[in-house]
Amino acid sequence: MFMLRRFAAELLGTGLLVFFGVGVATLNFGFKFFGTSVAAGVVATALAFGLVLLALAYVLGPISGCHVNPAVTLGVLLSRRIPLAEAVGYWVAQFAGGILGALLLWGLFSTSPLYHRRVTGLGANGWGPLSAIHIGAGGAFLAEVVLTGLFVFVILGVTSKIGNTATAGMVIGLSLTVVHLIGIPITGTSVNPARSLGPALIVGGTALSQVWLFIVAPLVGGALAAGLHWFVYPSPSGSVDPEQAAAAAAVAAGE
Repeated sequence: MFMLRRFAAELLGTGLLVFFGVGVATLNFGFKFFGTSVAAGVVATALAFGLVLLALAYVLGPISGCHVNPAVTLGVLLSRRIPLAEAVGYWVAQFAGGILGALLLWGLFSTSPLYHRRVTGLGANGWGPLSAIHIGAGGAFLAEVVLTGLFVFVILGVTSKIGNTATAGMVIGLSLTVVHLIGIPITGTSVNPARSLGPALIVGGTALSQVWLFIVAPLVGGALAAGLHWFVYPSPSGSVDPEQAAAAAAVAAGE
C-alpha cells in the first residue's frame, strides 16, 4: 500500500507540474494574450515551474521523494538509493502523470475560441524552427544534457544524508527556475522526459517527431549527474529518511 501511495504521488506531482508549468508557458508563448515581452514570458514560465516544484517537494517529498521526473529517478537509481523495480514504477507513474496533465490542460484551453492546437501549441519542446534561437539538434541535445545534469546533481546533493532537508525543497525549486531561465530560449526547456512527452503527443507534427531528443538527452544528463555525484561524494550518501523529511518540512512550514 505504501508503494502504491508513492506511485500515486509521482503521478499526481508530475501531472500538476505539467499543468501549471506548461500552462503558463502556453499562455505566454502560445496565446500571447497578455502582450508580455519575451523576457517577461521566460521569467514567468521559469518561476511557474520552479515554484510549483518547490511546493510539491515539501508536500510529496515525504511520500515519494517528489522525483516527478524520469531523469531524477534515473539519477537516484544509479546512486543506489532505490531498487530497479521501484524506479520502473516511478517511470510509469511519471509518464502517465505528464500525459494526464497535458490532456487536462488541453481540455481547458480547448474551451477558448482563441485556442488552436496547431497554432497555439501546448508548450512543446523543440529545436530548429521550434526553438526561439533556432538552435540545431546537436546544440539542443547538449543543452538538455548539461541543464539536466546540473539539476539532478543538485537534487542528489541536497537530498543526501549530509544535505539540509529543511531547505532542500527551496534549493530544488530555485535550481529548476534557473535552468528554465537559460533553457527556455534554447529548447523551451525539458530536463524532464515526462514533461515533454505529454504536450508532444497532443500537438503532434514536428513536436512529436523531435520528442525523442527530450527523452534521451535528459536521461543522459541524469546518468552523468549520478556519476558526478559519486565522484564528488565517494562515500555512500544514501537518501533522506521519509519521516525525517516530513518532520523537516513541517518545521519549515512553521507547524
